[in-house]
Amino acid sequence: MAVAEAQLYAKVSNKPRSRSTSALLEPLLAKGFPAHIALKALVATGQKTVEDAAKWLHSHCNDPSLDDPIPQEYALYLCPTGCLHSRLQDFWKESKRQCGKNRAHDVFPHVTLCDFFTCEDQKVELLYDILKRVGDRCSQSFPPSFSLTLHASPSYLGFFIDDRQANVLKEFAVAFSSEASALADCHVKPSLKQFHLTLAHKFYPHHQKTLEQLAKCINPGEPCQWVAALYSRDMRFVHYQRLRALFQYKPQNIDELMINAGDLIYVDPTQQRDVSEGWVIGTSHRTGCRGFLPENYTEKAHESDTWVKHREYVFETASKSFAKTEKELNVNLNGEAHNPSMSRSVTNVLSLQNAALRRGVLVMRHGERVDQVFGKSWLQQCLTADGKYYRADLNFPSSLPRRKDSMKQFECDPPLSCCGIFQSRLIGEALLDQEVTVSYVYSSPALRCVQTAQHVLQGLKLNQKVKIRVEPGLFEWTKWEASKAIPNFVTVAELVEASYDIDTSYRGNFPLSSLVPSESYEDYVSRSSAVIKHIITACPSKGKGVILIVGHGSSLAPLTRALTGLPSRDSTDFAQMVRKIPSLGMCFCEELKEENKWQMVNPPVKTLTHGANAAFNWRNTIMED
Repeated sequence: MAVAEAQLYAKVSNKPRSRSTSALLEPLLAKGFPAHIALKALVATGQKTVEDAAKWLHSHCNDPSLDDPIPQEYALYLCPTGCLHSRLQDFWKESKRQCGKNRAHDVFPHVTLCDFFTCEDQKVELLYDILKRVGDRCSQSFPPSFSLTLHASPSYLGFFIDDRQANVLKEFAVAFSSEASALADCHVKPSLKQFHLTLAHKFYPHHQKTLEQLAKCINPGEPCQWVAALYSRDMRFVHYQRLRALFQYKPQNIDELMINAGDLIYVDPTQQRDVSEGWVIGTSHRTGCRGFLPENYTEKAHESDTWVKHREYVFETASKSFAKTEKELNVNLNGEAHNPSMSRSVTNVLSLQNAALRRGVLVMRHGERVDQVFGKSWLQQCLTADGKYYRADLNFPSSLPRRKDSMKQFECDPPLSCCGIFQSRLIGEALLDQEVTVSYVYSSPALRCVQTAQHVLQGLKLNQKVKIRVEPGLFEWTKWEASKAIPNFVTVAELVEASYDIDTSYRGNFPLSSLVPSESYEDYVSRSSAVIKHIITACPSKGKGVILIVGHGSSLAPLTRALTGLPSRDSTDFAQMVRKIPSLGMCFCEELKEENKWQMVNPPVKTLTHGANAAFNWRNTIMED
């Protein structure tokens, strides 16, 4: 057992138990569930219905922590609803699109009344009673609307509530915390600092202007009804990352995790270092089971996606102009799918910014390479006794480019597999479908990158129309070269002889001789920064063409962060980040010329996801007894 979890067990195991039970508990006890497990299921589902709790118990039948006595953590938030909430969600969506995710995106719009505290499962119902009782007592003095003032700093943006009105909220928070502490045996701390509704937090300073511009489009006087809501979370996973499954995955080994599309997964970043590339180890929020799962089957989720809403108190003294239709509006708290109509003022801001867009830069990792499938000894599997290449598996390429030096050099400069070729062409076809105009193509000198660029161009139907510029400065971080030496790449002349569309007049910004084995992380980041600046300068800014750059998993972050003005990632987590980038993983930056800057946005095409397909021996599998 982990030290942190052991401390949690010790903290809760000696607490006295209450005998109070919920009316929902009896049907579960009648079904034969132990009382402590039935209570746990009720709390985990917000104590709404017996059916929800029974479904949770069925899903968690193999949960190894089902008997654990650790309670949930609870927080009391004041949340806006109606028109103001819709405008805030518009801001959430656009700020994320334009400036990337910041800490505020992890939780829905709210004002913190009482921060997280623990409460035993059998006493949670007391919190519901306290919320209603204190709400009834304070509702008469609750203001019909709040005066919200926008406050901005280089790392924070949000609305502050007027001090006089905030006093009412303080009285409400103090009353709730006092009664919860006394009656439910909880240690609850009310929020006594200045009440605020955060719009953005811990963002990069150069995004402040854009965020402020979007925030000023929010009218804080929009009709709004405020709701005090009680939420819970699993305290074991507070510091974990959260992923959402995009596809179903059925385990092929006993240590793998079964996931369905939409499942939420808890992932401890500290436990991922020894996990195989492309995999993570996580715990399912739906089942409580733990195991390995393919990372490219998931996307990042919000922190609050795993929270449970228990009860809410609606302050009925809100503005009379609040229409019933607004009250009944179905709102997604995390803002991914919400009011379909965009705020007109936000739209105006976006149209002004989109008018300034000129160029785009699409940086992608190469396709699947043969050694990724067949291992480092792949070449030995497909050479005859006299050293000639043959296709030992259909996923091997049908042929290899002719090179003057030894065939053995392909071991350090491997080609794409046939699936890698198909992947690359598929991406090109998708770009063509989206009417993406590629004007320039740059590639790392690695054969797998040149081949990826070639087949993307074929999918775009631009082969022989757009030439590939081979740029040695785009080669990956040389510290990761297993041979501890720079590979002998296929030469430009040999590539042309093999019918690759190479720009023979191009002279790289970094000659091959400048690549140093085992370079430092700082030198690699500096090289990447210099290369992207050279590429942008070398490509005329007229028109709206896209510059395609084909590199490595290590290329995406240094190139795009340098282009958008972001500081480089810390070297300690760089390798872990690169492991998450699949074949043909891509980032897209577009230019805001009037503001003389670049911003990262969603790529023009969807991601490419597929499963593994192991080698098959019919004799050993079918004929073996």
